[in-house]
Amino acid sequence: MDKNLTFRYDKLGDILYIDTCAPYSDQESDEIGDEIIARLNPDSGAIENLEILFFSTRLNSSMPLELPIQAELRLAG
Repeated sequence: MDKNLTFRYDKLGDILYIDTCAPYSDQESDEIGDEIIARLNPDSGAIENLEILFFSTRLNSSMPLELPIQAELRLAG
């Protein structure tokens, strides 16, 4: 089943969260890039959540923010 993406920003921690589900304790975490954390499904290894640290610095940079993942985006419904 495909899931919608939700975006949350923690201004105090300066972290952008991109979620397909709520984080849970059984997920495995892996740093997949420069201060980018992926939370993985423990059974399938699929990325369920991303945490992009120091987001405002990246957003204010002249360089585009690229994530080291592949994605297939479709309209929900």
